[in-house]
Amino acid sequence: MTPEQCAPNVYRLLTMMVNVYFVSDGAGGWTLVDAGLPGYTGAVRTAAQTLFGDTPPSAIVLTHGHFDHIQGVGEVRAAAGVKVYAHEADREMMANPEIVEARLGFPLGLKPVSADVWITPGEPLEALGEAAEVRFVPGHCPGSVLFYFAKKGAAFVGDAIFAGSVGRTDFEGGDFSVLENSIRGQIYTLPDTTVLYPGHGPTTTVAAEKRGNPYVKA
Repeated sequence: MTPEQCAPNVYRLLTMMVNVYFVSDGAGGWTLVDAGLPGYTGAVRTAAQTLFGDTPPSAIVLTHGHFDHIQGVGEVRAAAGVKVYAHEADREMMANPEIVEARLGFPLGLKPVSADVWITPGEPLEALGEAAEVRFVPGHCPGSVLFYFAKKGAAFVGDAIFAGSVGRTDFEGGDFSVLENSIRGQIYTLPDTTVLYPGHGPTTTVAAEKRGNPYVKA
């Protein structure tokens, strides 16, 4: 599995329709955004080796706590010894995967995942040589956040919004009206040229979604 270059400093690895992003500072440092599905940890580590050699990530940041975005954390963290950042509203979901498996009705072999730092939206996250803005975007799940890198014109939005669509709200903790408010108040208020990197599917821009997203109008 070869990572795809999306922008000069952004690479994407597709793990069974789930996007994992490797974001470079252009000077050898990098950050991992989300960690993918169980069974793809080796692919994530191989991609990191291909892109950055033996340089470990400066951080692993999680857009939200759904299992398909976090299960690669354990092995990557163990190998690199770096801190994991996530929002505390998803702490229980991350720590108790048996709840998720019971809800799905079949075992997936999920492992508990914990964060080293529980994010406070509004406080900047020092990463990639700049203070990334963390915005709270609940609605898809309680602990959804986005990471906005102004210098790169990039926002990693998890499953809050997709190209021409929005995140599901029929899971526990989901709420469409909350998601609408998050998108209008936290995503559509970013500069129009901002590239949005979602947890699934292709990239898009703020302008494109304000202009044509059929689920949440600007």
